[in-house]
Amino acid sequence: MASETMDIAIVGGGISGVYSAWRLKKSDTSKKIVVFEGSDHIGGRLLSVQPPDIPNMVAELGGMRILPAVQPLITALIDELNQALPAEEKIELYDFPVDQPQNLAYLRGVYLRLSDFTNEPDKVPYQLSFLDHGSTAGGIILSAIEQIVPGITSPNLTEEQRRTMAQEASFGGVPLYQQGFWNVLLRVINSEAYQLSIDAGGYDSTLSNWNAADAIPWYLSDFGVDAKYKGFCKGFQEVPKSVAQLFQNAGGEVRLNATVSSIKWDNGAFEFTADGKIIRAKQLILAMPRRSIDILATTSPLLMEFQQLTASVTPRPLFKLFTTYSNPWWKAAGYTDADGKYVPVLAGRSVTDIPVRQTYYWPLSDGQPAESGRAMLLASYDDGSNTGFWDGLRPQRHQARRGSLRPAPVADPFIGDAIGKLTESTWHQYTAPRLMVGEVSRQLGLMHGLNYTPEVLNAAFRDWGDDPFGGGWNSWNIGVKSWEVKQRIIKPMDVCPLYICGEAYSDAQGWVEGALQTADMMLKAFKQT
Repeated sequence: MASETMDIAIVGGGISGVYSAWRLKKSDTSKKIVVFEGSDHIGGRLLSVQPPDIPNMVAELGGMRILPAVQPLITALIDELNQALPAEEKIELYDFPVDQPQNLAYLRGVYLRLSDFTNEPDKVPYQLSFLDHGSTAGGIILSAIEQIVPGITSPNLTEEQRRTMAQEASFGGVPLYQQGFWNVLLRVINSEAYQLSIDAGGYDSTLSNWNAADAIPWYLSDFGVDAKYKGFCKGFQEVPKSVAQLFQNAGGEVRLNATVSSIKWDNGAFEFTADGKIIRAKQLILAMPRRSIDILATTSPLLMEFQQLTASVTPRPLFKLFTTYSNPWWKAAGYTDADGKYVPVLAGRSVTDIPVRQTYYWPLSDGQPAESGRAMLLASYDDGSNTGFWDGLRPQRHQARRGSLRPAPVADPFIGDAIGKLTESTWHQYTAPRLMVGEVSRQLGLMHGLNYTPEVLNAAFRDWGDDPFGGGWNSWNIGVKSWEVKQRIIKPMDVCPLYICGEAYSDAQGWVEGALQTADMMLKAFKQT
């Protein structure tokens, strides 16, 4: 006998889950709609935490930026939220810089400025072809993509036109969707150019062997010509938190620390366990990435019936480590120009092929660089194989999850100067291990050409490869027709009203835009049934 009944149950309190709940509640306020979230916070892979020692900065342990020019859904959502929110809660954006010419690239033991790739190409320690000599990492890949799908890099094309071109394209007589991105890249560039593109580009998984028909338009959207990013003054997590609050204001309910299990379809309704109760719901939405669905399927044989669809993507690792300091010491890694003016390193990122991979000089909450006083780094931003380096410095990686789905406790945490302050901030839930902080400090000194870096005051990290996420983003598998799967998976079964949404099965994987895209598709199908 069920202890509670409801009209719609939504499993997952990330952006796609709370957004879907809000839209459904607005369309019919009479329905009982409940969001079940297994962790203690709303936002999923959007996780914004304030360091205990810097009140005017926000660390983005998860998603950190958007691309307004090619992401209309999140842009429109922010505009809509700002019309509904009071002045003090409005979502404010700032220009989010990435590659600044004076910033560093420490590759194969050679110190470069990012400007050296085009201004001093003979310094670049890679054996490049004549055509690639003098190009940036991004420029090499853009040129390669144009050779694979001629015309696709034209700035006059829309995002949809690029996707259609890639879906219909063949390369070497084989449809592009049946080939891996890495495979086709090595047909038009040599291995040195490919390795440079990974090392200097800062990412491993974006150029890995995922579905080339999806990877190419995805790459052009994310790293294409003149990409302009925006960051969030109060943190990206404010978006799902604001949506969830509006949903609750309309009479909806969000339940945290509510892990769902044992879903079954029984006599015209879904029955499952959550909060120690047996719940019955007329309709069910899984707003979850692949790994979360796989975990839920271990207690819910019903979900195994569409496993072929959910398994059409692969979770990709992502690791972030933030460190704070008494001053922005990286300013000393600048240089004196020809006019005798000192040009400091202040904003954007530097890259390296050692395990820290990318380091971002984190801005103040208004987007301005930290030029004095306490400051913060996104000290290491890793994806792909380099995340494994940190496993030896965090032996708790594969411990069983606690009931709240919080990360496992760190046995030897780095406390720094935050004693007595940590309880005031969610930062303490993500405190980094002491050995990890020591190693990242050593590598930061090496990549900046400094014998010494100041003492770390506080440190926090998040590895999104941990369950229940399985990765920081998901990518389409080789051989999958994503444009067909994404239509089928939003309602994968004919026999019952079960729906799926989230970034994993979208055209904008790894972005909130993808989560909103699939949510809108799902909501359209939802209203038609």
